[in-house]
Amino acid sequence: MIAVTGSLNMDLVTTVDRFPKKGETLQGNAFSTIFGGKGANQAVAAARLEREVHMIGRVGDDAFGSEYLGHLKQEGIHCENVKMVKGVPTGTALITVAERDNTIVIVSGANDHMTGDETEEASDVLEQCNVLLVQLEIPFSGVEKAMQIAKKAGSIIILNPAPYVEWPEHWWQLVDYVTPNEHEAAAMRNSAHFRQEYEQKLIVTEGSKGASYIQHGERKIVPAPAVEVKDTTGAGDTFNGVFAAGLDEGMAIGEAVERAVVAASLSVTAFGAQSGMPAKGQLEKFLG
Repeated sequence: MIAVTGSLNMDLVTTVDRFPKKGETLQGNAFSTIFGGKGANQAVAAARLEREVHMIGRVGDDAFGSEYLGHLKQEGIHCENVKMVKGVPTGTALITVAERDNTIVIVSGANDHMTGDETEEASDVLEQCNVLLVQLEIPFSGVEKAMQIAKKAGSIIILNPAPYVEWPEHWWQLVDYVTPNEHEAAAMRNSAHFRQEYEQKLIVTEGSKGASYIQHGERKIVPAPAVEVKDTTGAGDTFNGVFAAGLDEGMAIGEAVERAVVAASLSVTAFGAQSGMPAKGQLEKFLG
């Protein structure tokens, strides 16, 4: 069983020919609402691999919150520990897409209420999970409490350090795997408290190049298959969810990383963070 403690956002996406200047109003081309947030994205990626997934997080008591709870249930995710916060909006990401680039404004909303005390309410799930997956879009106290409870119970703990901010050094003693992208890995290695011994816990995702990790003192590189890229949003979340699913199934790290790389590659062939995340049958068919 996998527990995911993290964020749930509704992405509000507008496409336009060019970015507006300060004070300017432009006619947009399209608008869509897309389910997002790193926590929920990773939970969906794992659930599509037909694993038992429990989401731990917060939404607002608004239309977006109700819609998101319905979506999680449709994906087969247990969401007894996704609670509505009264008088607070669901987290949102306001995304403008133009000129082959984008701007993003995130309003954390209910995600900011996922504190240590709130996380402790999900102790029963955290004590039973085989794998715990966390990110950095909720307060540090919530991340740390989840890891402490799961660590004491003997769970495998995966920390996806995104969006990257320097986190407490003692977390290295709680985590089994840390999964930065290459930019986050560079920032991490340049931080004051990074030690060479921590390299053994890193699994670095490198976009179209795949992923790398160290095993028995040797760096292993898992290449990504060539695909037609439509939208890279959510590729890292797909990797993390599928990697967690592999460990939950009892796979060796190499096999779990390989499957996660392929799944992440498939995810970029569709628009939206969750739309391209492959189902188990689709992934197995691609793997042959």
